[in-house]
Formats: sequence, structure tokens, C-alpha cells
Amino acid sequence: MAGCSPNRFQELVEEHQADLYRLAYSYMKNRDDALDVVQESILKGLSKLPTLRNEQSMRVWMTRIVVNESISRLRRRRPDFSYQEWDGPAEPEQNRDELVDLRRSLDLLDPKLRTVVVLRFFEDMKLEDIAHVVRAPLSTVKSRLYRALAQLRVDLEQKEDL
Repeated sequence: MAGCSPNRFQELVEEHQADLYRLAYSYMKNRDDALDVVQESILKGLSKLPTLRNEQSMRVWMTRIVVNESISRLRRRRPDFSYQEWDGPAEPEQNRDELVDLRRSLDLLDPKLRTVVVLRFFEDMKLEDIAHVVRAPLSTVKSRLYRALAQLRVDLEQKEDL
């Protein structure tokens, strides 16, 4: 194996399983679908483990696999897929409504823009790491983030005016 043993891979998955699930859930909006994405991502990661050149980049590599698997599954869904409401812990009504609006606005973003926002603000990743995950130059990641935030701002302001 080039850069990582299956045992180290297992350790990484166990150590970051909550992060991988949360990332998948941010795309899928459904517990079962998110679990399926994580499971499939782990299988893909394990099968592609010999191609990993550097063990230090394994977390970014697995994040990329989860993002790609999530986007792939979303593309296979019916085009008229409707938003599924968040089924997390109960929130005060006003905060819950704001959270639903934010999630709906995120869903409207182009997948490339949504990925950058999710990784930056929900996964607290550095822009440099996001650039590795999405395989784009840092300047592209920054412009995607700027564009996504501008679109979110406009969309959320329109919802406030209603």
C-alpha cells in the first residue's frame, strides 16, 4: 500500500465518523440516506486505499469521497425532489423557521457553491483544505464562497420581506 494501512484507515473512520455523518446529513437531509452515503464512502475509500499517497491527507481525501457520493446520490434523485424538513432536535419556533429558511436557501445553491459553504461553516474547514477537497485553486474556493454568501444573503433577505 502506498501511504496508509487498512488499520489506520479504520482508526481514521472511527475517529471522524460523526464528522463524516454530519457532512453527509448536510446534503441528504435524512438520517438513513446520510448513513448510506457514509457507508458507501467508507467502502469506496477502503477499495481506493492503495491510491492514497499521503496518510496525512486521508481526512481531506475521505471528506472529498463523502461530498462526491452525496452529490452523486442527489443527482440520481427525481428532479422534483422536495425539501425534507430537518429532523434534528427541537428548536424555538423562530430559530427553527430561520434554520429551515437557511437550509432551503442552501439547497437552492449550485452544488459547487453549497459544498464550499457546508465545508467552511458546518465542518469548520480551512479554505486551503476545502481547496484540496474540491480540487480547485484557493482563489476559486474563495470566489465560490463569496458568490454563495451573496446568493444566500439575497435569498434570505427576500424571505424576510415576505
